[in-house]
Amino acid sequence: MNLTDVISANEPKKTKKRLGRGTGSGLGKTSGRGHKGQGSRSGFSMSSLFEGGQMPVVRRIPKRGFTNSFAKKVATINVGDLELLFEANEEVSPAVLTDGKIIKEKFDELKILGYGELTKPLKVQAHQFSKSAEEAVKKAGGEIKILPGKKKLVRNKMGTRKTRKNFDKK
Repeated sequence: MNLTDVISANEPKKTKKRLGRGTGSGLGKTSGRGHKGQGSRSGFSMSSLFEGGQMPVVRRIPKRGFTNSFAKKVATINVGDLELLFEANEEVSPAVLTDGKIIKEKFDELKILGYGELTKPLKVQAHQFSKSAEEAVKKAGGEIKILPGKKKLVRNKMGTRKTRKNFDKK
């Protein structure tokens, strides 16, 4: 059985437009494209943003800011969530959270936030902790380990030919 075999009883199947099948069909001769002009030609396609020569809405609206593609993606989880998800003396790390599908999106660093209460001692490993989260874990008798962050991207340490000193000295 295929998905195409299943037909909903509530939605009747819409028949396909049959173009160029005589004047009686209402879509004969020019097949609904009109006479002459760019739109009547084969292969014609118009940008979805085109508004007939009027300034398009995409260009009318002011633009602000930018998206930094090199910014670190920081995933967050609250101390209250750790209370619900983990047993006492269990280890909490970025690998455990991603393998357990607790945090589904990709991230560079993990930050533990202090919302909620923690009563169980946990061994928590993360890149960053808020002050309240750090206090909550220690108060519950748990351990904290701060992981090193992702290394910064370094470009062209040597510089260009013009800026490098003593490049052509012999």
